[in-house]
Amino acid sequence: MPNFIAFLSYALINTFTPGPNNILSMTFATNMGFKKTFRFILGVAIGFTVVMMLCNYFNLFLFYAVPLAGEIMKIFGAIYIIYLAVKILKSNPDENNSIMEKSSSFAAGLLLQFFNPKVILYGITVTSSFITPYYKSSLVIIMFSLFLAFLSFLSTCSWALFGAAFQRFLKRYKNAFNALMALLLLYSAFSILAS
Repeated sequence: MPNFIAFLSYALINTFTPGPNNILSMTFATNMGFKKTFRFILGVAIGFTVVMMLCNYFNLFLFYAVPLAGEIMKIFGAIYIIYLAVKILKSNPDENNSIMEKSSSFAAGLLLQFFNPKVILYGITVTSSFITPYYKSSLVIIMFSLFLAFLSFLSTCSWALFGAAFQRFLKRYKNAFNALMALLLLYSAFSILAS
């Protein structure tokens, strides 16, 4: 039986710390409000659930494939995160929100999970450390995946609500805010490459 305190601590720290999902949720909510950002959050939640299930069911395969697949995912993931950072940094405070609206779609949130190395590496480590060594039942694996996705949903909602709550303030300092969010994304990308 796994140590549930260690499992919960690891899960909460990984889902609530800054990463592409949380930073983008806050950025979108700051620019468009929580309601329009919610579709992105739902995409993140569904994609996160699928990634967690894949990590659970294919954990043994991934364990053997990680040296090669892990490095490739790091590179592609970091490039994608850098691309997102550049888009945020280059966004014009006075331009229309059509680009932001496309980037904050359900599909964008869903697809981000398959290129988000933080989610993939988290899924691999949390499942290999706390779930698959102790549980083999499909029902239990699905329940753990849903629980982890629920934590991710709470996290992205929290970050988005923060962005929406301080929308007026953050919009006033939009260039500085975008620069800070872009720097955090760049930090995430380079941390992934360095790990």
